[in-house]
Amino acid sequence: MRIHSDSFQHRQPIPAEFALGARDGKDGFGGNRNPHLAWDDAPAGTRSFVLLCIDTDAPTDGALVADAATPIPVAHPRGDFVHWAVADIPADVREMAAGSCSDGFTAKGKPAGRAGGGVRGLNDYTGWFAGDAAMGGRYFGYDGPYPPAHDLRTHRYFFRVFALDVPSLGLADGFTAGDALRAMQGHVLAEAALYGTYSLQPG
Repeated sequence: MRIHSDSFQHRQPIPAEFALGARDGKDGFGGNRNPHLAWDDAPAGTRSFVLLCIDTDAPTDGALVADAATPIPVAHPRGDFVHWAVADIPADVREMAAGSCSDGFTAKGKPAGRAGGGVRGLNDYTGWFAGDAAMGGRYFGYDGPYPPAHDLRTHRYFFRVFALDVPSLGLADGFTAGDALRAMQGHVLAEAALYGTYSLQPG
């Protein structure tokens, strides 16, 4: 199975149009549009797809992230930050148009429901903004890259699509990428991935 994007090239920078944060954006925001994605060569017996976008370079120390005066070293320990989780995408859907699932930022998060043919899961801005009166909420669907501007590492954003042998994972409202990964165990027929990079460092 293969996946590609017309919005960015594999291993190359993601344009600010598809990011939540941007150096030159209004109030620091980018366009927050979901990028175009398309996949093909799914195996026979595919009955649905799951799509995930995960930043694998997220800093693990929240205090360091909050201290904008101190650069975050490249060698700082990293973890995952989920930007997009969509489950139960019908087997005949093989493409998501740019901006079809997210086109701009919604404070407190986009609602639950369907997008791109599938069911929106929560992304990790839900936890990041928890306790913030202006921003706190449940963040469903796509919200793009916004790495700390003082992080010296360029972040990688992996877009992964899984072909499954079941039409639905039966996930509850408010499911996470972790829930989807656990539910799909034993049902994955094939998978494909690509990644783009993003940084708010000058230069």
